[in-house]
Amino acid sequence: MDKYLWLIPALPLGGFLILALAGKQLTRASVAIVGAGSICLSALVTIIVGGAFLAGMPANAVYTQTLWTWFEVGEFSAKITLTLDVLSLVFVFVITFIGALIHIYSTAFMEADRDYARFFASMNLFVFSMLVLVLADNLLLMYLGWEGVGLCSYLLIGFWYEQPANGNAARKAFTVTRIGDAAMAIGLFMVFQQAGTLVISDIGANATTIWQPDSTVVTITALLLLAGGLGKSAQLPLQTWLPDAMAGPSPVSALIHAATMVTAGVYLVARMHAIFALSETARLVIAVIGAATLLLAGLTALTQYDIKRVLAYSTISQIGYMFLALGVGAWTAAIFHFMVHAFFKALLFLAAGAIIESLHHEHNMFKMGGLKDKMPVVFWTFLAGALSLAAVPLISAGFYSKDQILWYSWTANGGSPVLWMVALSGALITAAYTTRMMILTFWGESHTPVGHLPGRRMTMPLVVLAVFSVFAGFIELPHNFGHFTLFSDLLHPVLPETVMRDNIPSEWLFQLLAALATLSGIFLGYHYYYQQPARIENLRRNGLLASLHRFWFSGWGFDALYDRVLVKPFIFISKVNKSDVTDRLYTGIAAATGEMYKLLSRTQSGSLRWYIMGLVVGAILILGIQIML
Repeated sequence: MDKYLWLIPALPLGGFLILALAGKQLTRASVAIVGAGSICLSALVTIIVGGAFLAGMPANAVYTQTLWTWFEVGEFSAKITLTLDVLSLVFVFVITFIGALIHIYSTAFMEADRDYARFFASMNLFVFSMLVLVLADNLLLMYLGWEGVGLCSYLLIGFWYEQPANGNAARKAFTVTRIGDAAMAIGLFMVFQQAGTLVISDIGANATTIWQPDSTVVTITALLLLAGGLGKSAQLPLQTWLPDAMAGPSPVSALIHAATMVTAGVYLVARMHAIFALSETARLVIAVIGAATLLLAGLTALTQYDIKRVLAYSTISQIGYMFLALGVGAWTAAIFHFMVHAFFKALLFLAAGAIIESLHHEHNMFKMGGLKDKMPVVFWTFLAGALSLAAVPLISAGFYSKDQILWYSWTANGGSPVLWMVALSGALITAAYTTRMMILTFWGESHTPVGHLPGRRMTMPLVVLAVFSVFAGFIELPHNFGHFTLFSDLLHPVLPETVMRDNIPSEWLFQLLAALATLSGIFLGYHYYYQQPARIENLRRNGLLASLHRFWFSGWGFDALYDRVLVKPFIFISKVNKSDVTDRLYTGIAAATGEMYKLLSRTQSGSLRWYIMGLVVGAILILGIQIML
């Protein structure tokens, strides 16, 4: 079945080309069929090819298909080669399956938009770029897909470009992620300089002979690659773009957060684990950044009013958990949480989009309320996603994936009690802001009338995602729950097993504390926003707490800091240049060069007597200088 591998990315690319070239001539029904149908077919091919791969896994556990040679320079040859192993299969399944559900949802959500074809063309290109990224055999082809998702995020975040704020958000996302991308490009140059190849399998197989463990070179290389991942996955200190990216349509938010762009950094670190495994410093940086990000973003989500911004900061926090797992060496736990998170986060964003559209584009949760009985399908599906996000014990997929990360954050060889404490605190905060979001949106008095209810094309994807949000966790159970480890067993041919510490405490104790943290967070949210909402208002009037609330609400002041240190100086330089000061400087240099040319050209008269005289005078001057010295 490996010969059909090319169809997985080719179908979204074909849909993009049809819509980009002939979209304006197609009816809306035809646009929907091409846009959503191409992704659905890609998902079907993924299931067929993936099923055949798992049923009769090759000896090397890899499908490889070389399509053509991209270019050759000297001894370097870049090929368009696709590679499917278990790790890429997990990502391809998430991208195509969840992407197909999002596209089906979008056929109804975007139906009234005048740029219907442009939307689906951009979405198809987004899916194609992400598929190239995860199927790439070499880092150069991966970088092509990497930059492709960056371009598509710009196109889709700023899709409603008539509003200046949307254009600003798109430019911000594009600019901030460029910082990480530039660092990653330098890292790729270093990899090629040291390894002599960009083929991922060759780098992984020979990493221990190319680099010395914990050497400065391997640490710098790993940190440069990490910088690219931090930008795409919106981790500290490059997290500021993602909340503003909510300016795009809700299906775009679902695709970015669940199946494409923000998961690219997780894939990069996992795929290049052979390099990161050689640098203890780099792994510690990953773990610390992940822990700090999950805590910072969680506290920020606790203060937001816009339902989509709550979910955006939630994504930053949950990706932080994945980076924490990668940093402590729990590679399969990170990928497991990635998959489970993709299901419940796509569900939450799509359900939020249905709410916003039904409430006449209202985003403020404090202006919602009372939707539990008015929108029952959305309520029950949103509840399934919320249970998984909060990691409610036993009954949600999120519990099983997050429990692994909490367990390994202490017991893995790279873990520590401090990292575990931060992760546990994040679990409490996640449960608190999730409960707050549920209560403000679905309970209490109705503040905005419901305009219309979503149709089947919007609710069907919600129901499917809700099922996965509840049951997907049961393919990987804890050691003391029967030790059913189907998911990690499948990934072990690609990712190493987690190295554990000696004399670790009982897993039951960790699970009990995790459950207490989650239930405590739910209780706090319920108490302050359902039982005693007036107490929150009283707390906000407290000067210190009010200041802390504003600080968290602003994302801990990162935007203000970057604005003062980077943006305003650049704007000042631009304003100075408006008066042509910089242009005049270069014009002056050019004019001075011209005058020097005229002056020196006079020495070229063509008269031999003048040339001989010049040589004699020069010789006398040189001789005189030597005598004086």
